[in-house]
Amino acid sequence: MIKTGQTHIVIILVLTVLLSTATAYAQEDAQRRFSETRYALAVNGGHSYSPTNEIQFVQGAAIALFDYDRIWPHHAPELLRFKVEGAAGIASTPHARAQISLNMLALYFSDALKTSTMRPYVEAGIGLNYSDYQVDGQGMRINFNPLLGIGSEISFNDGPPWFIACRLHHLSNGGFHSDNRGMNSAVLQVGRFF
Repeated sequence: MIKTGQTHIVIILVLTVLLSTATAYAQEDAQRRFSETRYALAVNGGHSYSPTNEIQFVQGAAIALFDYDRIWPHHAPELLRFKVEGAAGIASTPHARAQISLNMLALYFSDALKTSTMRPYVEAGIGLNYSDYQVDGQGMRINFNPLLGIGSEISFNDGPPWFIACRLHHLSNGGFHSDNRGMNSAVLQVGRFF
């Protein structure tokens, strides 16, 4: 016959096994969701700082985030992602003008700095940018758009995470035109996965 003390021990052992199994399943499910292709919408707000600080812009962006080694056929770190981003909006130069960009980036999460609500990352990439304006000496309206940023996913509850990033953008035609005055901007991006 099992004594009361032994019953408590058996109940505690069963609950411990069930809790550890549920925790492991939740962690595995979270990792699976993290590795899947994810989509997001965002708003980019930018301000030029070179050669002029008179240009501001705002864009709506659509984003797809892929597991890096699913796109590129070589081994990649588990926390590396491949990001594709299309954005369109207006720039004030001081008149409203169109601005469209398509970028691809490598994004690396830093789980060493991860908390229960934040998952920081760094990102870098390149793209193409069409601006319906030119600064003096710019040469072309279609330019390369190298960019570098830091950001974080932010989870407030069980829903999809939000994210915020600060970036540096550079526009240059890469020497395809004899006039190649680049333009640099600081950009704030805020968005949410769905």
